[in-house]
Amino acid sequence: MLRLAALLGVAALSVDAKVFMSETFDEGWRDRWTVPTQWKSESELGEWGWTAGEYYPTTEDDKGIQTSQDARFYGLSAPLTETFSNEGKDLVIGYTVKHEQRIDCGGAYIKLLGDMDQDSFGGPTPYQIMFGPDICGTSSSERRTHLIFYYPPKDDNLLVNENIRVESDVYTHVYMLHIKPDNTFTVYIDDKSVRDGSLEDSHDFLPDREIPDPEVSKPEDWVDEEMMDDPEDAKPDGWDDIPKEIPDPDAAMPDDWDEDEDGEWEPPLIDNPEYKGEWTPKRIPNPDYKGPWEHPKIPNPDFDEAAAEKLHARCDGCAYVGFELWQVKSGTIFDSIIVSDDLEEARAFLKPKLDGLQTEKDMKKEQDDAKRAKEAEEAEEEEEEEEEDEGDEFHEEL
Repeated sequence: MLRLAALLGVAALSVDAKVFMSETFDEGWRDRWTVPTQWKSESELGEWGWTAGEYYPTTEDDKGIQTSQDARFYGLSAPLTETFSNEGKDLVIGYTVKHEQRIDCGGAYIKLLGDMDQDSFGGPTPYQIMFGPDICGTSSSERRTHLIFYYPPKDDNLLVNENIRVESDVYTHVYMLHIKPDNTFTVYIDDKSVRDGSLEDSHDFLPDREIPDPEVSKPEDWVDEEMMDDPEDAKPDGWDDIPKEIPDPDAAMPDDWDEDEDGEWEPPLIDNPEYKGEWTPKRIPNPDYKGPWEHPKIPNPDFDEAAAEKLHARCDGCAYVGFELWQVKSGTIFDSIIVSDDLEEARAFLKPKLDGLQTEKDMKKEQDDAKRAKEAEEAEEEEEEEEEDEGDEFHEEL
């Protein structure tokens, strides 16, 4: 009912919005999704489970797909309702991720791809957008939310310039990417913005808008040294006559020293307390200092303004959604995938999960509390049994 209500709400929200995928992984999900057979061997590919998990934000019947075998690759893809391009339009990708296994190393990102052979889909398959969690290690550089775009002019997959944080706990989290026609973007986790900004600044799509003027160079008489030696300062007389080391005045020739055999005895050297080091003149402000020289800039003739206006158009013939992952420790659950051109449409679709995030945490806490209580009860019973056994042994000895 929750899913039906969500879908009805989406339908009523906007008649103009387009939804290219709204996957809830109901009972017939295997008919819509394809596991590749030509990417990895059967022994390398893990099996996808179907479960809500041990605790969940909605109901036990609201199931997702789960990685189920450790140290395996996972591949899965499904077609969108239609092939589309998002030039001049919003693009929203949303889905839920739950690392119920306390993930140590594994991907959980999703890809939007153009036309492809689903049976061969895998890591080498070209994609247009890669978005979502990737965790392997403990540092921030090893735990991040990927935001990677394929950029045809460079024929390269461009990573975001500054890592985006990720959630790595054991609860469900809603990841959503919103790309806007004004060439800006926002990444949401649990409907809270964790990164937004300009696509031009976030990725190395284009060269700098301005470059140093090649016709201009720093003037030869430009003074950029803020301090200078004081010309009035002079080295004191006798400064260089003070040695760095002197004979140790407290040293004495050893009693067994024989100058005929050992030569003339010389005391060891020690640091001279009077030595002041190499003399340097005082430093004073430089009266000719002009500050750091800044190279004048001019518009970059190689900057493509037309390309800059279309940076938001990251889907050009997107036709499929797919997962191609490696997980050391399995157990991640994916659900509620939406691809749309309307942010509110996506929010309405994901609302049941967003509304249930605290419910899931409460359920987990109840389970943990019950487990601890049971373990304590079992430990107490075991202790009582051990005491009874010791008592029986004592009576037998008597």
